[in-house]
Formats: sequence, structure tokens, C-alpha cells
Amino acid sequence: MSTRGIPAPSVYDPPAYWEDRARRFAREGAGLAAVCSYGMPSFYNRLIHLTQYLALAPWLRIAPGARVLDVGCGVGRWSRLLARRGARVTGIDLAPTMIREARRRTSAQGLAARCRFLIGDCARLGLTERFELILSVTVQQHILDDQALCESLRGLRAHLAKGGRVVLLEAAPEEAVARCDSTIFKARSRAEYLRLFAAAGFSVRAIRGVDPAPFKTWLLPHLPRLPRALRLLSLALVTALSAPIDALFGRRAVARSWHLVFVLEPTGG
Repeated sequence: MSTRGIPAPSVYDPPAYWEDRARRFAREGAGLAAVCSYGMPSFYNRLIHLTQYLALAPWLRIAPGARVLDVGCGVGRWSRLLARRGARVTGIDLAPTMIREARRRTSAQGLAARCRFLIGDCARLGLTERFELILSVTVQQHILDDQALCESLRGLRAHLAKGGRVVLLEAAPEEAVARCDSTIFKARSRAEYLRLFAAAGFSVRAIRGVDPAPFKTWLLPHLPRLPRALRLLSLALVTALSAPIDALFGRRAVARSWHLVFVLEPTGG
């Protein structure tokens, strides 16, 4: 596997891009290379998954039987966690291979009765059901146009049950970092997200940090110029340095985090 990721395509066709990722990596290990950092070593993606879990955990405590929508569900890692806690989960993803793998993994763990997985676009959900919890992890950052993102957020709001909440985890640095943008990704600032949330009819209940350790963001721009062995060693080093900082201080270090968790509720209840 590459230790430098896989370059973004010159033209972003979301269904084709995510299907290609799924075909390459969805069946590999926990499938994290398909849904976290594309093509990076498993130890690096395991740290990403851990920091995401720690940041999301307080908001994933649900009542048995709660209806949950997992938007951009990938291989179903969050869907399965919530199903084990008694939720009735609907997962939706653009890529058919992601959905097939989510179903396979869910069935293998005996959770198929609590989960259904659908191929679909988060910007055009069109579901008849309403949900107590809508979860979306590193999905909205791949919607590049602000108006399209606002429409996607309005769609999430329309699918909330009364008293429900939306939990998003997205790249949202203190200030926008245009040098990190690509054809598939936009690093909007926290202020930009707050403006878009308000335009979509949301109020923000909470914001939590995820990954304040700066070592990964310092290193990643330089990886392509390093020899392969040095790339792997450098990634191992920054992963080891980042893990205790992110695990111990991530939730409180909002201003220093590259990713944030946003907990949203409809404006006016």
C-alpha cells in the first residue's frame, strides 16, 4: 500500500471516485483506507478512527430502538456500533461496493436485522422516515460548492424527527487552509461552517475538537518528496507522537484541531 496516499483526480465525479476507493480498499482489514485517509498505512488510519471515536462517543449514546441515519456510511463502521447499542440504523452511501461491504460486515456480526443500507446521494436523500440521530463523518467536506452544501444540510434537517440532532465531523480548521484544498476536498473554517449551519436552519448545541496535534499537518505536504522508507518512518513517528495528545486533549482543544465535531439542532426546536 502507498504511504503517501493517492493523488486527487483532475476531475471529481463523486460516485466514480468513491466507488474506486471502495473497490481498492473496502475489503482490506477494517476498510479504513476506503473511508479515512486514502491509501495510507493501516496504523495511520487506525489513529484517525480512534480520534474520531473519542470525539463522537458522547453523542452516540442512544436509546434502544432509536432511528439513526448514517450519511456516507462507507463500510458501516458507525452503523454497526450504533446497531450494537440497539439503534435501528439506515446507512446511505454513493458507492455500491461500499454498501455491499457494509451489508457483508453487518451480517457477519449478526446485526443485519437492525441495519439497512441504501445506495444514494446525501444531497438528495428523499427518504420518508425521520430520524432521532443523523450522523455524517467527513462527508460534507467533500461537497465543494457552498450552495450545494447548504442544500445538503437542509436535506438533513428535513429528515430529523422532533427533538432529534445532527452530528457532523468535518475538517474545520480555525482558519481556511486553501493550500490543502483539492478537487475532492475543501478545508472550510469553523466560521464558514457556522454561517452555513445558520443558513440551513440549524443552531449549534456543541463543538468539540478531534485532533489538535499538529505533526500530521506539518508532515503531509512533504511526504511526496521523501524516499519510501523515510515516508513510512516519518508517518510512524508522527502517529506515535500524535496519539497521546489527540486522545487526552482532543475534545477540549477546539481552536487547535484540524477536525471538529458539530452537534446541531433545528433552529427553534
